[in-house]
Amino acid sequence: MNEKEKMLSGLLYDAYNAKDLYEERVKCKSLCHEYNNIEPSNIDKRNDLIKKILGKTGKSFLIEQTFLCDYGYNIEIGENFYSNHNLIILDPAKVTFGDNVFIGPNCAFYTPVHPLDYKTRNKGLEYAYPIKVGNNVWFGGNVVVLPGVTIGDNSVIGAGSVVVKDIPPNTLAFGNPCRPIRELKENYD
Repeated sequence: MNEKEKMLSGLLYDAYNAKDLYEERVKCKSLCHEYNNIEPSNIDKRNDLIKKILGKTGKSFLIEQTFLCDYGYNIEIGENFYSNHNLIILDPAKVTFGDNVFIGPNCAFYTPVHPLDYKTRNKGLEYAYPIKVGNNVWFGGNVVVLPGVTIGDNSVIGAGSVVVKDIPPNTLAFGNPCRPIRELKENYD
């Protein structure tokens, strides 16, 4: 099994010395750089380039500049996706967003995990675990979602939260660490 196969399988892999992974990251980061330097009013050109970067997109989406990711092909966004400025997605593992997801500014989604053992970590080895976001989810600004987390449909993640565990559907959650605060019911405010 090569390093990319290990990465995609959630196994310990060498992110730093695998030439193919390095080349894929450089290619993706170059495309992100190009995207971030397109005139903001040129939405069609921006969206065409995002479609080349990401693994899957819906028809209707908008990702404000700046946007950064590692590989791109591990990211899937649903219909009516919106991200405010400074979205970062570290995607050695799959990051999937459902329909009608809204992301505030300065949010980050991290799939890599560095080993606690310094000897293993110093070799450049890491794991990657997927992140899954359901439909109709809203993230306030400055939210960080960590590896292996699933966020259920219709949930709201409050600004400044660090999401370390799964969040059930229909939940208002916030804090560091992020925790469910209350259930959200239809027609609430």
